[in-house]
Amino acid sequence: MARILIVDDDQELIEATTAVLEEHGHKVFYACTGSEGFNMAKLEKPDLILLDVMMEHDSVGFEIARALHDDEATSSLPVIIITGVRKAKNLPFKFEPDEDWLPVKAVLEKPVSPELLIESVDKALKA
Repeated sequence: MARILIVDDDQELIEATTAVLEEHGHKVFYACTGSEGFNMAKLEKPDLILLDVMMEHDSVGFEIARALHDDEATSSLPVIIITGVRKAKNLPFKFEPDEDWLPVKAVLEKPVSPELLIESVDKALKA
């Protein structure tokens, strides 16, 4: 089915997410830093990117999402943010997709159930 890039520094999450996605027929590859993920997205042109927020620093995922959107080579790639930043930083609000500030298809809060993950992936791939 789809080629999906996971960008996250949590190896256990990468393994669990990969298992769920592969069970549904997707091919998965991953990067452990925002910059590695950005470069891999440009080279590999995945069908979808699952992007963490807190990696090298607390907001790198937001920055990478905007950089992907602003780069001609990657601007059409759908991105789903999967993050625990709201809980980790005790933020009183949720992050929502926004064309300028957070140009992504969805924002999912960790932990994400396998059912919600697959539903969100399917929806982003069809958009």
